Amino acid sequence: MSVTIETPNAPLADAQAMNEVASSIGLDWVGMEGIALPIEIAGRPVSATVNAGIDLLAIENGQKGIHMSRLYQALDELTQSELTPALIKSTLTQFIISHQGQASCAHLHFSGDILLSRPSLLSEMRGWKAYPFEIDARLDHQWMLTLKIGVPYSSTCPSSAALSVQVAQQQFSLDFDHQPDAISVQQVSDWFDKRGLPATPHSQRSWAWVTVTLGQDAAQFPVTELINRIETALSTPVQTAVKRSDEQAFAIANGQNLMFCEDAARRLYRALNNQCHFDQVAIRVEHQESLHAHNAVALAVWKRGSHAA
Repeated sequence: MSVTIETPNAPLADAQAMNEVASSIGLDWVGMEGIALPIEIAGRPVSATVNAGIDLLAIENGQKGIHMSRLYQALDELTQSELTPALIKSTLTQFIISHQGQASCAHLHFSGDILLSRPSLLSEMRGWKAYPFEIDARLDHQWMLTLKIGVPYSSTCPSSAALSVQVAQQQFSLDFDHQPDAISVQQVSDWFDKRGLPATPHSQRSWAWVTVTLGQDAAQFPVTELINRIETALSTPVQTAVKRSDEQAFAIANGQNLMFCEDAARRLYRALNNQCHFDQVAIRVEHQESLHAHNAVALAVWKRGSHAA
């Protein structure tokens, strides 16, 4: 079936611009979610997912809806260079200008994984590790910008380690209880070679989620700096490519950094609470238990002017 258009030069209908009786009811957020957008952050290309929206003011006999295509087109500015706070603020300003009189607030949310090349502990091997991130930006009567980073690490349970040591002590006593003479170093070494560890402590892959509120004068997103600070504080980041020497070094790092989730949260609190370029830091650690079918979780928050977690 063919369709004949008699007036090809006539303006196209714009349903969004039509007056709406119910427009006296304002909406807190109208926009799009799940937009695919290539961005660059911390010098790395990222395939990001973006949510973009504005509020819709209550206006008697106002327009029916917003023009989402205007928001979508404005996003292209974010793909032209390194993503910065200033670039995001400029885009949000354009969101509001494109709906002059209809909106007073604009919002952007980015999520994705940033890939960083990480060295092994001892050997010269390297591998890529993905760190999930989120950026949340809001512009209304004030400017609010947060960065959230996820860092995987290993946590060995202090209680399990103590219980395992106790088992080893008990087994050693049983095996040498009949020995009347002093025990030689060689005998102890042979015992470990034969018995190994009668019990082993449990450890698990864990996650540190750190959300920082950036200061008003932030020029860049401190993604790599924040990841490095988190990994240094915890001391047991998960590895990529390893040789046996690296695996042994990783076991040593775990043994020297036994952590409950409370310990991990406090380590991060100490490492981040003096960072003057953050207005607020929110910490969430998750120990994804190998002993239990549930996770162990701890939270801590530091805010400028406050000293309590």
